[in-house]
Amino acid sequence: MSDDIQQIKDKIDVAELIGEYVQLKPAGVNKKGLCPFHHEKSPSFMVNSERGSWHCFGCAKGGDIFSFVQEMEGLEFKEALKYLADKAGVVLTNYRSEVNSNQKNRLKEINKEAARFFHNFLIKMPASQAALDYLLKRGLKMETIEEWCVGFIPEQWDLLTQYLLKKGFGIEDLVATGLTIQKEGARSTSSGQANNQSIRGHYDRFRGRIMFPIWNVHDEVVGFTGRILVEKENFGGKYVNTPQTLVYDKSRVIFGLNKARQEIKAKDLAVMVEGQMDVIACHQAGMKNVVASSGTALTEEQVKLLKRYSANINMAFDSDEAGQNAAKRGIGVAIKEGLNVKVIKIPEGKGKDADECLKNNPEVWFDAVINAQEIMNWYFARAIGNKDLNNPKDKQQVANLLLPEISLIPYAVEREYWLKQLADKVGVEVGILREDLAKVRSPKSEVRSPDNSVSSYKLQVTSQRLDLLVERLLAILLHYPALLSEFWLVMPEEALLGSKYVAVYEALKKVYNGVSELDEEQLRSAMGLSDPSDNAQDKENPIDILLMKGEWEFSATAETEAKVEVKQLLDLIKEEWKKKRRKELQVEIEGAEKAGDKVKVEMLLKEFQEL
Repeated sequence: MSDDIQQIKDKIDVAELIGEYVQLKPAGVNKKGLCPFHHEKSPSFMVNSERGSWHCFGCAKGGDIFSFVQEMEGLEFKEALKYLADKAGVVLTNYRSEVNSNQKNRLKEINKEAARFFHNFLIKMPASQAALDYLLKRGLKMETIEEWCVGFIPEQWDLLTQYLLKKGFGIEDLVATGLTIQKEGARSTSSGQANNQSIRGHYDRFRGRIMFPIWNVHDEVVGFTGRILVEKENFGGKYVNTPQTLVYDKSRVIFGLNKARQEIKAKDLAVMVEGQMDVIACHQAGMKNVVASSGTALTEEQVKLLKRYSANINMAFDSDEAGQNAAKRGIGVAIKEGLNVKVIKIPEGKGKDADECLKNNPEVWFDAVINAQEIMNWYFARAIGNKDLNNPKDKQQVANLLLPEISLIPYAVEREYWLKQLADKVGVEVGILREDLAKVRSPKSEVRSPDNSVSSYKLQVTSQRLDLLVERLLAILLHYPALLSEFWLVMPEEALLGSKYVAVYEALKKVYNGVSELDEEQLRSAMGLSDPSDNAQDKENPIDILLMKGEWEFSATAETEAKVEVKQLLDLIKEEWKKKRRKELQVEIEGAEKAGDKVKVEMLLKEFQEL
């Protein structure tokens, strides 16, 4: 392992890092919490600071700080390395050139420099006075403009492109950020200094616009929104956004979350508005747990991002039909992910959005957020509307509208409550609605092996059971290595060699010397897990998984009780291996019969009978 990576690991405690995303509680020498990668009600996610590792016993994901950041943020290793190095205050040496060569990191550097250029132009250049006057007229203070790095770009064809080229950035990377557009037929050069022809072949995407940087949750500029200052014909839309790039995916970014996340966590509430000016106005007014979907319906990725900081979200959206339908799509995703959703209703005539409402009367907006309506109440009010609930057809229409929304609720008790509320509203037995709800809820498809054969499926299930039993056995033995000497000679070798933990068993055979002590490092070394020449992406190893499982499940178990369980597990493993082998033989016999190989069939049948 390189010095760079070891320095980062030494300076960043894995539990502290993960604690920024997951609420962790002490569990012996470990910490535990709900897994951020799958739905669960009981915690199966464990972190061990001493080993610098994490593992979920529910979804089987795990690793070190690098793999966690990669998994959580969807980053490549070099991006995770740079992010964690910055967080730890480590200056990269061995990996510096590799990190700098990573295109995603180069694009972020370009965006950062572009944001600085836009902002400085707005603040310092006389040509931006009209833009500055507009922002001040909209109610923004100078300190707010500074905080949000609001900028301006005049109406010139390639001002930004030329500036960035002089800074040494390559034209291909400028095009890749979406800041520069390449004319059809124009040629690019990868050189930092482009020739006149390449400059003439490219132009700025943003011209004559007030610029709002878009940050990811780590304060990195990944894109921009440009608002036209003076509307003209054929000058594009009122707002122009960075297109999809290597670093900007609008479905994975929430505007303002980098500035709001701590307040969201502290208040255990995220306030979702539509526009960027709404977010900035709210923060300026003192409500700093506000973010924006930037006019699009919430996506699953955005909801999971918000869920790191709070399970509660109050949403404001346009009151027209289009706004409500767009919000409804996002609300459905949020409910399915288990978020508690409420709807913010601005009183009639008090403003069409947060920004306008704050200008009219800040107290009205603050009260609207506090008194947000429970989402299912909002759905009920919207569905019932002016329906005649004495009319059977209207009753059915109401049920048809509300059952799909109720079906999204992931928690049975809450789902049952709203089902009963609907039954009361339409005046039918709740059992009748349950029948309709069962039709709405999509049935879970049964898992099958690729060839869909029953025999292969049964074999897959049996193999999984065997692996779980072996995993439990090894976890106990690593937690209580003194038991190894007692049971070593009766270990079911065929079963262990036929499980997914075969490498662990082989390593144990190399390392175990008949005494009660077991050297973990020797065990890792025997599996080739401690070779310093390994690449830096330290993947979780099965030794750490088993050690953590042992601590998780058996730290409160006496050694005498563990001894009894080991005996039981050995019997179960032997029996499960026989079942697995019989099913393997069934599959092999089927294949041999199809191939007409009578000799092989006879041999396999003999082995089957002996089992």
